[in-house]
Amino acid sequence: SPYSFLAMTKRSIYVRDHKHPDQEGTRLRLTPGKFRYLFVYPFVKTRAWYRLTHAARQGMMNEHIEIGHKYPTVRLNTTYSFGLDDQEFVVAFESDKPEDFLDLVMELRGAETSNYTQRDTPIFTCIHRELGEMLDLLGG
Repeated sequence: SPYSFLAMTKRSIYVRDHKHPDQEGTRLRLTPGKFRYLFVYPFVKTRAWYRLTHAARQGMMNEHIEIGHKYPTVRLNTTYSFGLDDQEFVVAFESDKPEDFLDLVMELRGAETSNYTQRDTPIFTCIHRELGEMLDLLGG
């Protein structure tokens, strides 16, 4: 693959006021694999985003988070790539319902934060497999 998605976990500066169990942004360790589907893509914000005040960004992120809460069947894992790779973030959404992920992304495209997205492709759609099953499928 010509793509590299090196990233690390860290606490989000935007979710401090949002509280619910195992919420995105507070986990420093990710445990994927509980859902059938995984959707992974790199994410780059515009320079204009970083020139906004923290309060302005927080307001837009509150809308973004509120939209995400409407889709409890979709779990978000955000990792950070600043200086480690070509993108700023790598996001991975897990769900058993790809139709809910599709609806979530469509709604997020209409959020104000979307005006500050420079790139959010390519998107990789994956199906969860156990290691042995994956090796068998690959002929190993």
